[in-house]
This record gives sequence, C-alpha cells and structure tokens, in this order.
Amino acid sequence: MKIYNNLNIRKTHTNSVIAIGNFDGIHLGHQKVLLQAKQKAKKNKLPFGLITFEPVPVMFFNPKIKNHRINSLTQKKNYLNKFKIDFLVIIKFNKLFSLLSAEHFIKKIIYKKIKSKYVFVSKNFKFGRNRKGNINTLKKFESIFQFKTIITSPLRSSKKTISSSLIRKKISLGKIKEANKLLSRPWCIKGLVIKGQRRGRMIGFPTCNIKLNDYIVPKLGVYSVIVETNNFKKKGIANIGYRPTFNGQNLLLEVNIFGINKNLYNKELNINFIKFIRSEKKFKGLEQLKKQIKIDIIQAKKNV
Repeated sequence: MKIYNNLNIRKTHTNSVIAIGNFDGIHLGHQKVLLQAKQKAKKNKLPFGLITFEPVPVMFFNPKIKNHRINSLTQKKNYLNKFKIDFLVIIKFNKLFSLLSAEHFIKKIIYKKIKSKYVFVSKNFKFGRNRKGNINTLKKFESIFQFKTIITSPLRSSKKTISSSLIRKKISLGKIKEANKLLSRPWCIKGLVIKGQRRGRMIGFPTCNIKLNDYIVPKLGVYSVIVETNNFKKKGIANIGYRPTFNGQNLLLEVNIFGINKNLYNKELNINFIKFIRSEKKFKGLEQLKKQIKIDIIQAKKNV
C-alpha cells in the first residue's frame, strides 16, 4: 500500500476507484465498503485507493474535543494495509483545506489529482466549505468530471446502523464486548509506557502506565486485556481512571501484564480490551485495594 501525505499521486494510481471518509475504527460497515470498492476495481482492472483526513475534521473544528478517536492514524494504516488496497491518500485537514469549496474538491482532487473513475461514499457524506457538498453535489458533476458516484448502503446490527459514533458510545459505556463485535476485533489502545509513581510495584502489582492521548475515553474502571508487543502476547488487567484511592488528578491507563515483571519504559504496547470487569471506586486503604485487585485478576484471567 502506497501512502501519500500529499497530492502528488503517481500515474499508476490515477484512473482509479476511491472511497472517501474518516474511516475511524475500520469497523464492519467500513469493511463492507472497502470490499465493495475493491471488487469494483478488480472487475474494471483499476487501482483502488482511499482518501482520508488528518486530523479527524470534528477535532479540527472543535478544539475542546480531546478524546474522540477509536484508532490512531498508525492503527488505521495498519488495518487498511490488511485489506491490500493499492494506495492511501492522507489529506491534511487545516484551515486552508477547510475553505475549499465542494466543487473545487471535486475538480482539484477527485478529477485533476486522482482522476477517479468511481467514487464510493456513504449517503450522509458531507464535504467542502461549511460541509455544503453532499452526494447530490457529486452526482451533479459526474458527467463534467467523468466519474461515477456509488452510494454505499449502511450495515446494520441489532436494528442499528454500524457507525463510528455507535462504537464510541459503546466504548464510553463500558460495553466493550459489543464494540469489539462491531469492530470485528478487540478495541485497542496503542501507546508508549511512561514512568509513573511506582505505586503498583510497591503494593505488589507492577503496572505499565500509558497516556490516552486523543483516544475515546472508555468507561472508567477495570478491564481484562491482552497486551501485545513485537516480543510477546500476554493476558493482563487494566485500570483506566484517576486512581481516587491516591487522590489522582490525571487520567491514566495502567496495565498489569500477567507473567511479565520487567522494565518496559518507552516500549510500545498494544492494549486489546476484552471485557469490562468493574467501575472505578475509591478504597479506604491499601489493604482493601490489594484485596480487590486480587479478585479483579481472578476475574480477568477468566475472561481472556
């Protein structure tokens, strides 16, 4: 998969089939679109690519939104690579780009830069300055700029449309198993291990501390997890919250990895969330906390 961080598209990737969207999470609905577009490309012997935006537009327009993403950009690239698409165009979403009209987006990017033959979008796709462009705008310019718009039908589960918004809601409510089903894989936070106050080690349960960055905040509490690196894949238990027993002020993800008791500072971990165990709570003292952690670990080992 060729990744473009600009619009200098190689000739081999022009006259192509493209899908456009944020694709946050690459969930089952996204996967359906990717497979449909890929089949169209194969049938017509054309390259298949995807256009996405960085940062996610909603975070650009609303600076107060700090925790929103299901996946990081790196994860998005990795998941898309598994679908063996030919190229990925990452458009930097900034002030200048936000002022581009819908017509100019079609003319300058879809037509001149990529020369798309087929454009796959969802029925609620909005684009261009003030989000004035929609599927009708695309259809209006089809004949002028020589492409065909294909509107993808949504995928539904339990009578609800599978969407990134629905998955974010499930995660925020602690319904991790339901979110994982819609993602077709465990929801995963990827991050570097940072130095903490080593309280976990002092009470006999050493943890790796990881910042959430701009990931969606799950329901605060304890989860069973599977932790992966390039060197190992281990079961574990994670706590996400403010550590009220210690009067903590900063939101943190702490992970106790079963069978690992070594320094992992600055190592990158993939924390796969499997099941919500219990909500965060404040304990009266360390002994009560230690007793609860032992119970939590027994639960976690049952669920992974």
